[in-house]
Amino acid sequence: MSRTYHHLSPEDRAVIMIERQNGSSLRSIARRLGRSPSTVSRELQRAGSGAYDATRAGQGYRERRGASRRPRLLIPGTALYQHVYDRLVFLRWSPQQIAARLREMPDSERPGLVSHETIYATIYAQPRGALKLGMVAALRQAKPERGRRRTTAAARSFVPEALRIQNRPEHIEHRLLPGHWEGDFIKGAYNRSAVGVLVERKTRFVVLCRMDGCTAADAVEGFSRQMKKLPAFLRESLTYDQGSEMANFQELSQRLKMDI
Repeated sequence: MSRTYHHLSPEDRAVIMIERQNGSSLRSIARRLGRSPSTVSRELQRAGSGAYDATRAGQGYRERRGASRRPRLLIPGTALYQHVYDRLVFLRWSPQQIAARLREMPDSERPGLVSHETIYATIYAQPRGALKLGMVAALRQAKPERGRRRTTAAARSFVPEALRIQNRPEHIEHRLLPGHWEGDFIKGAYNRSAVGVLVERKTRFVVLCRMDGCTAADAVEGFSRQMKKLPAFLRESLTYDQGSEMANFQELSQRLKMDI
């Protein structure tokens, strides 16, 4: 077990809720999550009496996090905000230039201090609208969201034409027989956890597959481990999107002997 503590993810809370409904012990849940029993115990205590609800628990966590965060330094309507906005939009300075110039200004003339990271965070935290568009457009790269461009297998099609969803057989499309599944992949904060979700199309039966990571190899192992617990006649087909975690779908198909 890792000595580094990570906050419980939404997927972790979903597992806790399901396992508690099934009557599992704290230690059993902790082993499944790879956590200490005290972590699970504190989570249940914070949720209060009654049945544990993952949605309410997650909302409480977000409220506690929000209350502990420092208020943003750049607040619309203040002199510091207007100073940054004018130089960003009208003078086309970069956030780095604005922050550096503020540090060089005399105290009597300076409306405040702010880092370039705070300027970026303020720009991208703006709600959608003309104000945000204008500030984003003023940036050198003018990207609508922060971060590097994602370059994964999902950026290009790795699925043969014959396996596209438009070619799915009619008996699967109309949910005539059980054994045909739809899948998705849920990633936790900072990609530190992942859960595969499988739903049987006819009965709506749900299977959760905990993953050891977020890679295509992890997806193969996680889906295989859980789906092999089902009888073969319930493993007919799986419909999935072209997420990068399914880049090894052919290996998964061979392991489970089911069409994807």
